[in-house]
Amino acid sequence: MAAMPETAAPLRADDPRLDAWRAFLSAHARLSRRLDEELRAEHDLSLPEYDALLQLAQAPERRLRMSRLANLVLLSKSGVTRLIDRLEADGFVERTQCLSDARGAEAVLTSAGLARLREAAHTHLAGIDRYFLASLAPEELATIERAMGSVARRAGDPAAEAACAPGHGPAPDVVRAVAPAR
Repeated sequence: MAAMPETAAPLRADDPRLDAWRAFLSAHARLSRRLDEELRAEHDLSLPEYDALLQLAQAPERRLRMSRLANLVLLSKSGVTRLIDRLEADGFVERTQCLSDARGAEAVLTSAGLARLREAAHTHLAGIDRYFLASLAPEELATIERAMGSVARRAGDPAAEAACAPGHGPAPDVVRAVAPAR
C-alpha cells in the first residue's frame, strides 16, 4: 500500500486518523513497560540496558561510537553516557577511544556483557512472543513491518551514521551471541 500524500489542511486533534497513532503509543508504552519489568525482575537489567547490549553485540567487533549508540537506542548523548556508565560499572561494557578518530569514544561489549545478554535473551524474546507476536496474525505482522518501515524511513535513519570501527555489517557470530543457551 502506498503512503498517503500530505494533506493541505492542518491536522486537527479530532481527526479519526489519530486513533492509529494513539493505539500505537499505548501499545508501545504498555509493551515496553512489561518487557522492562520482566528483564528487571529476572535479570536485574532494564530494557534500555538490554537494548544497548544487543546493539553492541550486533555491531562489527562488538563496538560502537557513543553517538551512534545513542541514536540506535533512542537516547540523548547524555542519556547514553549515563547508561554506559551503569553498564561499565557492572563490567558489561568498556569505554575506549575511537579506533579511527581519537576525539571520539566507543562502547565495547565485554564477555561478561555478552553472557548477561545471552541470559536475558530468553526472557526478552519470550515476552515479545507472548505480548506482541501472539496477538497478531502473520498478515498483520507483515502489514505492521511495512507500515513501520515507511514511518522510520520518513522520519530518518539514525543507523546510517558512520561507525568508528573498521568493518561493515553485524558481527558474524551475532546470532550465536544472543541465542539463549539451551
